[in-house]
Amino acid sequence: MGYLENKFDVIVVGGGHAGCEAAISAARLGAKVLFCSLNLDNIALMPCNPAIGGPAKSTLVREIDALGGVMGEAADATYVQMKILNSSKGPAVRALRAQSDKKEYMRYMRNIIESTDNIYLKQCCITELVVKDGEITGAIDEYGNEYSARAVILTTGTSLDGRIFIGLKSYRAGRLGEMPAIGLSDSLRNLGFTVKKLKTGTPCRVDKRTVDYSKMTIQPGDEKLHFYSFKPNRPIREQVPCYLTRTTEETHKIIKENLDKSPMYQGLIHGVGPRYCPSIEDKIVRFASNPSHHIFIEPEGLGTYELYIQGFSTSLPADVQVKMVRSLPGLENAHIIKPAYAVEYDYIPAVQTSHSLMTKKVKGLFCAGQINGTSGYEEAAAQGLLAGINAFNYINGSEMVELSRSSSYLGTLVDDLVTKDIEEPYRMLTSRSEYRLHLRQDNADARLTEIGYKVGLVDDIQYNRYRAKMSEIKREIEILSATKVSATSEVNSVLAQYGEHIDRGIRLAELLKRPNITYDVIKKLDYETDIRQLTEDVTDEVEVQIKYDGYLKRQEIQIEQASKLEKYRIPDDIDYSAIQHISTETKEKLAKIRPKTLAQASRIGGVKPADISVLMVMLGK
Repeated sequence: MGYLENKFDVIVVGGGHAGCEAAISAARLGAKVLFCSLNLDNIALMPCNPAIGGPAKSTLVREIDALGGVMGEAADATYVQMKILNSSKGPAVRALRAQSDKKEYMRYMRNIIESTDNIYLKQCCITELVVKDGEITGAIDEYGNEYSARAVILTTGTSLDGRIFIGLKSYRAGRLGEMPAIGLSDSLRNLGFTVKKLKTGTPCRVDKRTVDYSKMTIQPGDEKLHFYSFKPNRPIREQVPCYLTRTTEETHKIIKENLDKSPMYQGLIHGVGPRYCPSIEDKIVRFASNPSHHIFIEPEGLGTYELYIQGFSTSLPADVQVKMVRSLPGLENAHIIKPAYAVEYDYIPAVQTSHSLMTKKVKGLFCAGQINGTSGYEEAAAQGLLAGINAFNYINGSEMVELSRSSSYLGTLVDDLVTKDIEEPYRMLTSRSEYRLHLRQDNADARLTEIGYKVGLVDDIQYNRYRAKMSEIKREIEILSATKVSATSEVNSVLAQYGEHIDRGIRLAELLKRPNITYDVIKKLDYETDIRQLTEDVTDEVEVQIKYDGYLKRQEIQIEQASKLEKYRIPDDIDYSAIQHISTETKEKLAKIRPKTLAQASRIGGVKPADISVLMVMLGK
C-alpha cells in the first residue's frame, strides 16, 4: 500500500480544462487540493483547436465567468483573434469565438493555479480509488503512494486507458506524446461502475512558412471587440487573421483510395466519435454528393509556426496525410509538423452520476469533462467548476448546487448527461435547449451571478459591479418606456436613413422594437431626457430585452409550466418494479437513472407522457 502522504480535502485527477476549474474553485472556497496530472507541463493544454467559444459554447464560458470561474478571464487575456459568429441572426444564437494563443493560455492558467492558496501540484498517475463503506477516502498512484481525501474529482480527459491510432498502427497514449492513464478504469469497474469507450481526433499541424495564403480567403477578426469576462479592464491585443480553403476533387480521391487504411473503417476503433465534428474521411463518405468542404487555417499562437487545419481531422496513415494536405489550395508545399490522429478512451456514462456530478455508487466521488461523455474545452471547464463547488460543499455538509435547465446551458448540459444514455461524445448546441432565447451569452451574469456570490466564488467587487449594471439596465428600460419622441421632420430625417417613418408621437421602447431600429439609432434622435453614458453591454441588454419582450414573456410562461413537474419530488427509495400500468422498459430506465423529480423523469429517453401521468397520480396519493 505504501506510505500515507499528507491529508487533503479534495483530490483532482487530470490537468485539463475541467481539472483546472475544479481545483481552482475548490481551493478558492477553502479546500486543501491535491492537483494530479500526468504531465504538469501540459496543464490547460489545448490538444485540439486552440480556440474558446463558438455557438452555445460561448454561453457556457460566460456562465463559468458569472459563477466565479476562470476560463473567460484566461481567454480574454490570451486571444489572437476575437469574432462574433451569427451576428446577423437573433441573440439566442449569436456567439463569441476567441482564437487563442495556445502557450500563453497555458501559462496564464498555470499562473492562476500557482498563485492560488491551497493547491498542491503532483505529477503522477492515479491508478486506484480508496473507498470504505460506499464513501471515497482517497486515491493511490502508480508508485503505491496513498493520498487521503474526503472528495475526489475525476477529470481524466482522453487519457483513461487511451489508445492513439494513425493508420493501422496504434499505441497506448492519452494524447500525442503523452502517457495513458492505466489502472483507474479497472478500479472503477471493481467499484461497480459501467465503463465504455468513446473516440475523438485532431487534425495535423503544418508549418506556416510553407503555406501560400494568396490562394485562400482571409478571415479577419472583428474591429469592434467583445469579451467573455464580465470583469473590466480587458486587454486590447493585436489580432491575426485566419484563412479559408476547401477540399478538392483530388482530396476526395486520395481519401477514397485509402479507406482500407483507416482504423475506423477497418473496425479497429470501437468507440463512437463526435457526430458534430467528424473526421474528413467520414465527411467524404457520409456526404458523398458534396464536391467540397470548408477547411479553416488557424494560428496556434504568436510565438509558433504551427497552424491548425480545422475541419481536417483524420486517422489515416501519416504518408497519406501528406498527400491529402498538399491537395488543398495554398497547401501544395505544406510541411506537416505533427500528424493527425484518433484517440479511443474510457468514459463513465453519466447516468451513474447525479445532477451535482457526484456519482451515485460512491459518495464523495465526482466526475467532470470527457469522463462523463462530453467533448469540448468549454463543456469540460463548466463541469469542472460545478464539481469543484460541490466537492467543497460535500466535505462541509452544505447543500449541493444543482442547476436547472431553465437557469443555464450548464444546467441543460448536466441534465442531458445524467438523464439520457449518451452513446457518442456530447457537444453543447443551442438546439439542445428549449429555453435558448432566455439562455443567451449576453445575460449569463443576470442568471448566475447571484449563485456565484452565494457560493463564495464571486467577490464583493464583482457582485457590486453586477448589481450596478442590473440597476442601469432597469432604469434605461424605464426611461425608454416612458419617453415619447415626436413626429418632427428632424426625427423622420434620421429614421428615413433606416427605412422607417412615424406619423405620430411614439414611445422610444416601441420604436426600438422595429427590426431596423437599434439603440444607436435611438441615441441619434432628439428627445427630452438625460443623456447618460452607458456601457455597450448595458445598451445591448436593454435592446434585447425590449426588442424580444413578447418572445421572452412567452418563454417565461413555458418555464413556469415546466417547473410544475419539478415540484413533484420522487422518493429516493421508490420501488419502480412495483408500479402498475407502466411498461417493463420504462421501469428499468427509471430504476437505472432514478430521477429526483417528474420533470427529470419526463426527459428520460423512452419514458412516455402516459408513464408520467401514472407517476403523477401515484405521487399525488
